[in-house]
Amino acid sequence: MITKEQVLDALRNVEEPDLKKDLVTLNMIKDIAVNGKQVSFTVILTTPACPLKELISNACRNAIIHFVDADAEVTVNMTANVTTPRIDKSDILSGVKNIIAIASGKGGVGKSTVAANLAIAMAQTGAKVGLIDADIYGPSQPIMFGVANERLFITEREGKQYMLPVEKYGVKLLSIGFLTDPSQAIVWRGPMASKALRQLFTDADWGELDYLFIDLPPGTGDIHLTLVSLVPVTGAVIVSTPQQIALADAQKGIAMFQLDSVKVPVLGLIENMAYFTPAELPNNKYYLFGKGGCRKLAEELNIPFLGEIPLIQSICDGGDQGIPAVMEMENPAALPFLTIAGNVAQQVAIRNAKHNPTQPLASVGY
Repeated sequence: MITKEQVLDALRNVEEPDLKKDLVTLNMIKDIAVNGKQVSFTVILTTPACPLKELISNACRNAIIHFVDADAEVTVNMTANVTTPRIDKSDILSGVKNIIAIASGKGGVGKSTVAANLAIAMAQTGAKVGLIDADIYGPSQPIMFGVANERLFITEREGKQYMLPVEKYGVKLLSIGFLTDPSQAIVWRGPMASKALRQLFTDADWGELDYLFIDLPPGTGDIHLTLVSLVPVTGAVIVSTPQQIALADAQKGIAMFQLDSVKVPVLGLIENMAYFTPAELPNNKYYLFGKGGCRKLAEELNIPFLGEIPLIQSICDGGDQGIPAVMEMENPAALPFLTIAGNVAQQVAIRNAKHNPTQPLASVGY
């Protein structure tokens, strides 16, 4: 007879590839059931977007067959409990497990497009996802999500009114674009812009989220400092194109998050517009802005390279039409976004296991 103890002992030989410890030690195994030769159990992943899901499942199955019984019929169920670096949840956004900044050193590299598709891709895995459009002077997410004409609803709790984020494609979304006239320029000094960002955090009912993405404006300025002062940012993702002028600014953005006074872990670098593929020649790649610039920079700075996204007309069209590319699986850009979402989730889990929680800064002296 196969016993539960034998199953557990066998699974001690299965190592979580990122965390470098066995699944039993990490408390990732539950609900072991044995009926004759039939064995079933559940593996609790650190994220539903885990890119190593199949690898872990196969390793568990092989461990039972090898160490327990070659004739065992093994059923491996997979679930997820997203990890968080937060210990004290009494502060702002108490129901949010991970706050991820999406930043770029310069404008025009497609950061907002990447943020929109990344948030949706993460939601498609089953995670609870939100997105704040923190590009106060140039909000674009309402257009990309096809909700530019949406009006915000208000809920009241304990005598205070809160904005309800707009929900689309499985993502909760808030943008200053919902609160201003889209035909008018937003001409605010730094303190006003920072106050507006603060309201998107403190005056909204975000509920329970696994990941809240923050689409930051380009550069390094007031909005960035307000973010790291206000909330504990889990990590930052940097978006760049491969040419040297963009990489130079991306490196400055990375350096900002790595300042001793900020200390926000950089989860990795994404290369957008990596190559051009014409629709009539889907197997051809033309490296218009240089080849492999972001990968090389990531290696030099010893940060993860999260993946590359091609320059495809349908990505631009999807943003303009309010249907991001990742929503259409036949779109050749959908798979890169899904792959990168898995890589981001993977880096968040590694960061939460190996690094101390990020603390919001009461003030940043710049």
